[in-house]
Amino acid sequence: MNALWKVARFTATDIFRSKWLPVYTVFFFLIAEGLFRFSGDSGQALVSLTNITILLIPAASIIYGALYFYGAREFIELLLAQPVGRKPLFTGLFSGIAGALGGGFLIGTGLPCLLHGTADDRITILAILSIGVMLTLIFVALALLVAVRSDEKVRGVGICLGLWLAFAILYDGLIWLVLALFADYPLERAAIVMTTLNPIDLGRVGIMLRLDIAALMGYTGAVFEQFFGSRVGFTLTSGAMLAWIVAPFMLALRSFSRKDF
Repeated sequence: MNALWKVARFTATDIFRSKWLPVYTVFFFLIAEGLFRFSGDSGQALVSLTNITILLIPAASIIYGALYFYGAREFIELLLAQPVGRKPLFTGLFSGIAGALGGGFLIGTGLPCLLHGTADDRITILAILSIGVMLTLIFVALALLVAVRSDEKVRGVGICLGLWLAFAILYDGLIWLVLALFADYPLERAAIVMTTLNPIDLGRVGIMLRLDIAALMGYTGAVFEQFFGSRVGFTLTSGAMLAWIVAPFMLALRSFSRKDF
C-alpha cells in the first residue's frame, strides 16, 4: 500500500510539473466561466457545459493516459527491477493519472459552478462533476489497457483515438440506424441496453436526467426517464459507469501483471 501511494503521488506530481495539468485546469475554468458569464442563464450554461464535458474529458483522458504510460516506460521498468509489486505499481500509475486529471477538472469546472450556480443548480452541478470524474476514470483505464497491450506508441494512440471516436460519434449513429431499421418493433429495452454499452451516452443521460429536460436527452434518455424515473435512472447509469471503470481496469491490471517488459 505504501508503494502504491508513493507511485500515485509521484505520477500526479510529475503530471503537474509538465505544465499540462495547469493548462487542462485553466481550460475548463475559462470554458465554464465564459458559459456562465455570456449565456445569461445558469441552466443553459450547465447544458452547454454538459456537452463539452462528455466530449472533451474522454478525449483528453484516453489520449493523455496512453501518452503518459508510453513516456513512463523506462520509469516503469526501473521500478519493476526494485522490490515493487506489479499490482501496486499499476494501481499507483492509474490513481496518479486519473487523480491528477480528475482533480484538474473538479477545480477548473467546480469553481465557476460554485460562484455562479444557483441553489436549484446544486444537484445538476454535482451530477456534472461526478460524471466528469467517472468518465476520467473510465477512459484512463481504457488508455492503460490499450497501452499495456500495444507496445507501439503510434498504434496505441491511434487505437485510443479510434475508441474515442467510436464512443463519441459513431455509436450514436449506430443506435439511430438500429432504431430506424426496426422502428416497427418495441425497442425501449434494447435502447437501454445499447446505452449502457457506451459510457459517454451513460454520462449524457445521467446528467440530463438531473436537468429534467427530456427534449434534450434524445430517445434513449427519454426512455430512461419514462421507465425508471429521474432518481432511479441516475442510479442505474451510475452503476453501469462503475462497471465501466472496474472492467477495463481489471483487464489492464491482468495484462500488466503478465506482461514481459
